Amino acid sequence: MEIRRATRGDAAAISDVHVRSWKGAYPGLIPQDYLDRLRPEDRQPAWEQTLLETDWPRQGVLLLVDESLPPQPVHGFAHICPTRDDDLDKRVAGEVTSIYLAPEAWGGGNGVALMKAALEVLTEAGYARACLWALDTNARARRFYEIGGWHTDGLTKSHDWGEFSCTDVRYVRDLP
Repeated sequence: MEIRRATRGDAAAISDVHVRSWKGAYPGLIPQDYLDRLRPEDRQPAWEQTLLETDWPRQGVLLLVDESLPPQPVHGFAHICPTRDDDLDKRVAGEVTSIYLAPEAWGGGNGVALMKAALEVLTEAGYARACLWALDTNARARRFYEIGGWHTDGLTKSHDWGEFSCTDVRYVRDLP
């Protein structure tokens, strides 16, 4: 497995992993009819825009790639940027806005490797602290973060998806 920076040409693969990950991780946590309607081609323009706006080393997307497994060599991605939270200093705190693996890549250490790489990039960019938001009912993800040294700081926010609402909890950790 290789972890590398994404390019604009990776938008379709990121969109595919994003949708497959949601469909694998969120049944029972968000409405099934919403999950059933998710399509990679609907997410691709937003990922193309995100990749166009990449500003290394302060923000961008990292990919988990295995070129030996065509036709889907991309197995995961992480997006990082300065924190989007107003109560944290954007010069000091970076954010992992998303980290997703394709379901077939779960449980083999790939998520740990991808998160480690994301935190290393944030550290190299000069951030001293990192944050992320997780669905409060997503026990699997929350366990992953807590094992990785993240802790909740007591903040929550409601996320309105239009068709449904959910609550997210913020996790934080210091960077080396």
